Amino acid sequence: MIPMEQRTLGRTGRDVSVVGQGTWQLGGDWGEVAEHDAFAVLDAAVASGVTFFDTADVYGDGRSEQLIGRYLQNRPDADVFVATKMGRRADQVPENYVLDNFRAWSDRSRANLGTDTLDLVQLHCPPTSVYSSDAVYDALDTLVAEQRIAAYAVSVETCAEALTAIARPGVASVQIILNPFRLKPLDEVLPAAVAAGVGIIARVPLASGLLSGKYTKDTVFGPEDHRTYNRHGEAFDRGETFSGIDYATGVTAAAEFAELAPEGATSAQTALRWIIQQPGVTSVIPGARSVEQASANAAAAALPPLPQSTLDAVRELYDWSIRAEVHGHW
Repeated sequence: MIPMEQRTLGRTGRDVSVVGQGTWQLGGDWGEVAEHDAFAVLDAAVASGVTFFDTADVYGDGRSEQLIGRYLQNRPDADVFVATKMGRRADQVPENYVLDNFRAWSDRSRANLGTDTLDLVQLHCPPTSVYSSDAVYDALDTLVAEQRIAAYAVSVETCAEALTAIARPGVASVQIILNPFRLKPLDEVLPAAVAAGVGIIARVPLASGLLSGKYTKDTVFGPEDHRTYNRHGEAFDRGETFSGIDYATGVTAAAEFAELAPEGATSAQTALRWIIQQPGVTSVIPGARSVEQASANAAAAALPPLPQSTLDAVRELYDWSIRAEVHGHW
């Protein structure tokens, strides 16, 4: 395996690679992925130094977890930390976030992943009030005491939710959307996480592929791809698709961002490198549907830090895109 920088994932005390492997794609929610292709992607990631997989019980209704479980059973030499998520398979009401359901949900994930104790379980963007509930954290502490899970964390939609969770002493990490088109977490969330010793997992790092620079305004995605059916938040939070910005605006901004890539680096690698060097980030979790994508994503960890001039240009581009969203044009 290729050595990659490792950082401690908050209160788990475990070190994970700065580039992890997101596995939403492996569940089939971005188009069908065959099992042998999924294993090849995971193999490529591990061979490139990745030691962190992120999944969820809702990705392919458990298929992503099952694939990871079978892969790791076949690769006992792979020292991979697996974070999963729970909660989105049920109706999104606070009343469902109770101990009995937590036990059932975590037991299902344990079976899917083929493990007695889950490394990390994240509440999967629950209703906002859940983050403030003492009973919820008591129930999660019970799962730890019962050795169903080793640690717990949260995945959030908003900065306010992140700050609420960071204040809880048992929360190991926070997963949040962060990329050059989504800078809000830089102002308060990352500094608060650093001060509290909470890990930060950056998700949707390429703005659903926009920052790869490969899409045009005429690109057509498959009918089962969330980039087709959730552009305006029809199925789940709009921020999960193209970081919540208008697609046409995003394509234009992505073309501008591509101009910032250093020599020898792709637009996607530049976006990942930008995230990696933000103070407080533990790991970034791009997805991949091919061996080439997985290897290229991991290679971003070896890029030199981006200069201040590039960081300034990203901020200017972000401000520009916000103005475009407000006024409806560039």
